[in-house]
Amino acid sequence: MSFDLLSEPIRKYIRDKRWEQLRPIQVAAISRILLSDDNYILASRTASGKTEAAFLPILSKVDFNEVGVQVLYISPLIALINDQFYRIEELCKYLNVAVTKWHGEANKTSKDRVIKQPNGIILITPESLEAMFVNKPFIVKQLFSNLKYVVIDEIHSFIGTDRGIQLKSILSRIQDLNTKPFSIVGLSATIGDYSEAKKFTGNESKTKVLLDKTAKGINAQFRYFKSESKDLPLELLKDLYIETKDSKVLIFPNSRGRAEELAVKLKKISDKVRGHANYFSHHSSVDKEVREYVEYFAKSNTRQNFCICCTSTLELGIDIGTVDEVVQIDATHSISSLIQRVGRSGRKDDETSNLFLYATNPWSLLQSLACWLLYKQEYIEPPLSVEKPYDILLHQALSISKGHSGIKITNLTKQLKDNFTFNQISEIEIAEIVNHMIEIDLLEKLQQEVIIGVEGEKIVNNRDFYSVFKTEKNFKVVNAGNTIGEIPFSPQIKEDENILLAARIWKIIFIDLKSKKIEVIPAKDGKKPMFFGSEGTIHQSIREKMFEILFDKNIYEVLNQQSCDEIDEMRKYFGVFDIYNLQTSRPLLIAENHLELYSFSGTRVNRTIQLLLNIAELENQLDESCSKFYIDATKKDFLEKWSLLTLPLKDIESHISNLLQIAPNLMDFSKWGTYLPLKYQVILIKEKYFDIDNTEKLLKSISLIENK
Repeated sequence: MSFDLLSEPIRKYIRDKRWEQLRPIQVAAISRILLSDDNYILASRTASGKTEAAFLPILSKVDFNEVGVQVLYISPLIALINDQFYRIEELCKYLNVAVTKWHGEANKTSKDRVIKQPNGIILITPESLEAMFVNKPFIVKQLFSNLKYVVIDEIHSFIGTDRGIQLKSILSRIQDLNTKPFSIVGLSATIGDYSEAKKFTGNESKTKVLLDKTAKGINAQFRYFKSESKDLPLELLKDLYIETKDSKVLIFPNSRGRAEELAVKLKKISDKVRGHANYFSHHSSVDKEVREYVEYFAKSNTRQNFCICCTSTLELGIDIGTVDEVVQIDATHSISSLIQRVGRSGRKDDETSNLFLYATNPWSLLQSLACWLLYKQEYIEPPLSVEKPYDILLHQALSISKGHSGIKITNLTKQLKDNFTFNQISEIEIAEIVNHMIEIDLLEKLQQEVIIGVEGEKIVNNRDFYSVFKTEKNFKVVNAGNTIGEIPFSPQIKEDENILLAARIWKIIFIDLKSKKIEVIPAKDGKKPMFFGSEGTIHQSIREKMFEILFDKNIYEVLNQQSCDEIDEMRKYFGVFDIYNLQTSRPLLIAENHLELYSFSGTRVNRTIQLLLNIAELENQLDESCSKFYIDATKKDFLEKWSLLTLPLKDIESHISNLLQIAPNLMDFSKWGTYLPLKYQVILIKEKYFDIDNTEKLLKSISLIENK
């Protein structure tokens, strides 16, 4: 029995907690982790006890009397570290093991203590590890050269991202400091490709997946309220208020601006009918202290109901106590995101999760339904796999050079080549990138060594260097000396305009460009406030499912009558196309003065099709929300050029290179890509921004079906 394998202090912890039994993922993990040194991915639904599944056996197995930090816990969020700290610390008290938070906001005394006497467990983010490598590499060796386990929380949020590639590189660098390899345990509720997750450890063959498929009951309801403007319809807000007023609720729209609009307008309705006043917004622009208050309020308030309008900041596993309902406003950009959000309600074993999906336009309704159906089929979109992450290699070359205060070029090349993250990148490619870095003064060559160059110093001496994701140029928003939050600055932000922030409407009274500060006062003039937000990337599978729904005859029980009627209307609209094979056909609407092509493809394929249409000199506009190309051409001209559309794919890199010269902002998706030689920028764009292979397959396999 798994319980009997655990050490006595851990068994006592379980008895004191009065657990009736171990969860399935815990039972599976305890024996595997205790009896082998393999890497593990623990995959099970939200709130299924994954953290304990990792730490119960690790704490039973590891000898914490040995010198050095024994366990490293890596999290994508500082807030998640702060949250998990208390859970892990409580568990570790039974073993007298020290637990240290290590991030920019953590207690310096605790950090100094663990540096003087390295031991126990450290909870950290990838950026703090990077900062340690850059500024105090001797501390990395001192702390982590005898590491036994690395636990990566919410590992899905790293896989397929630049941040994940950076973390892989850091893990490889820490592994090099150890005489004996440490084991990695990844935790996630939403992994779309287990082989990619296994690659993350650097040793795929030695990594096992423990998958708990225990399903959670979900009560899902779809509601449709057509929006005629950018604002949410009043009828939707009234319905949403009635649905949520007597519950503890999280509402997930798809932008910060929409989160603010919801919090403000729902509170107004509540004030009018004398309901509760606990309406909050929670997103990256809200000040940290305000966010922490909201989290504390939700977690500690067992009696009062609340409504938190939030973005992905509450998508991951921060504990905010009991949530009765989750509301999604318009379609999520991914199935993974939907799963994470659904998992926030009904966290107790016997509870059903309650999910309400509100759509404000037909295509959002269709996309929401597609995501829901794919989720019910247990499908999660796979992450983007990048074989040659040249941009992160360049960043790591700077990090290594800075950390060594100068390094032989041969040693730098070897370190990069030996790093399992970059094993697909050849030595010749590494040499070309390093030489280019010398040319543009990121590095300076001194005989056989390189040090950080003049331009490089400006970069590596900035706190922004530690991250590989782009951060917005935000302005601090202040009222009467109190920081409310930060917002991205744009030309639309002017004095006398109103903005939404922290669930209130504010009037801008002064903008200080030098100190990047916006002074505000509470707004009372009823002037419309501004929104801010951005679009996501949609996977091919979601669009294909949307296409399938339009041409099936199914009636979906989760839809209310208005939603059913809207889907029926869309089916009628597409009924003018005789489509019998969804894999090999796409609708082409022949209108009087233009054409409309529905590709039903993912965002990256659509970008590629648009590039090819531009090369063919076919004037077009892409509506990404419905995967539609509006083409200004005659049918004859279009079909002639369409038949030759794949020809430029043979020489696509030169086309991308030309495009990059005209539009250098094409590299904006990559923080470090702009410092690469042009040919590597082109390869990166080809691999990450476009999708050449799937576009070619699609264009070669489909026929266009015209309207009757």
